[in-house]
Amino acid sequence: MLKKLDESLLTDLPPFRKLSRPQIREILDAASPLRFDAGVAVFSEGAPVERFFLLMDGHIRVIRTTPGGDQIIALHIAPGQLFGIGAALGRTTYPATAMTADECLALAWPNRLWATFTERYDGFATESYRVIGERVGEMNNRIVELATQAVEQRVACAILRLITQTGRKVEGGIEIGLPITRQNISDMTGTTLHTVSRLLSGWERDGIVMSERRKITVTAPHQLVILSGASA
Repeated sequence: MLKKLDESLLTDLPPFRKLSRPQIREILDAASPLRFDAGVAVFSEGAPVERFFLLMDGHIRVIRTTPGGDQIIALHIAPGQLFGIGAALGRTTYPATAMTADECLALAWPNRLWATFTERYDGFATESYRVIGERVGEMNNRIVELATQAVEQRVACAILRLITQTGRKVEGGIEIGLPITRQNISDMTGTTLHTVSRLLSGWERDGIVMSERRKITVTAPHQLVILSGASA
């Protein structure tokens, strides 16, 4: 499979866009392709860091478990992004669980190659650490939201974030581009399933969203922005 994967398919992805085609070929030759069904853990929180990954297709939910045993969706990983990069954070164990939201295809490398790649390929290092910085920034924003915003604002912000990251234009609005349930949104926003269901039902009546099984379409993005408080 890897011999058939042309380097040009990766040249616009953050870890590779500053590398030459021969350099990309070297990195690809060290990778193993992996396919995962929906709803399975690629790795679990607390497990030893053995590999890091590049998501080629599908979506990954990054899940943290609180001391009380509750699960919180901390991030979503979209195609073209690295994940499981514990070595970049100085970790020997994975800080979170990577759960597939849909069927996923990924490339995997042994963890020992992280240091080799970052030392040998300057572009790989700078682009990868830039993405890490963006994720830390997103996590900080999430913490501020949880600490300062009302539930309605948090849910609106979560849906806006998803359409920004994965949204695709469809007839009638912008559809979140990965399977999403009301429970998922509850896990993202630190609130209850009942509250999320009540809010989405109200927004549907107001013509702001359309909600189906594992699918949400935003039909009035500007109204959702107002509800999020971003307009202020």
